[in-house]
Amino acid sequence: MSKIIIGVMGPGNDATSMDLQNAYQLGKLIAQSGWVLLTGGRNTGVMEAANQGAKSANGLTVGILPNNSTNGMSDAVDIAIVTDMGNARNNINVLSSDVVIACGMGAGTASEIALALKAHKKVILLNGDESSKVFFQNLSLLNVFVVNNVVDAIEQIRKILFT
Repeated sequence: MSKIIIGVMGPGNDATSMDLQNAYQLGKLIAQSGWVLLTGGRNTGVMEAANQGAKSANGLTVGILPNNSTNGMSDAVDIAIVTDMGNARNNINVLSSDVVIACGMGAGTASEIALALKAHKKVILLNGDESSKVFFQNLSLLNVFVVNNVVDAIEQIRKILFT
């Protein structure tokens, strides 16, 4: 039986301190739930924080890297997928995830959410701004879930996967 893969997407260099705190906690709780964490794999922002959180709980992490090497990869990535695809790797990120969590918002994150919705994936928005929530819920009311904290995000994953 394959493992459940939870994708955590969010800003790199422009992540806020709240994004980083949430991402770390998400990674930790994903690992404690026995799920695999998938991120963009880089050593910055939400990707780094989520990977570090997962590793703090002995979780398994997968990084989908944009370049043709592992340069700039998080030290907390266990399995590196080197794509040399730049931002086009975003489609791999979402298609490989059973559920996608958007932790924070930026242009790259918005593209991942849009790709996930186009593929009929379930997306959880964690602390997105109101305009983002409205925009993405208007695109797919049935596949977008808005939560206000990390614990609610994990509970929403459980509902999506097991009910």
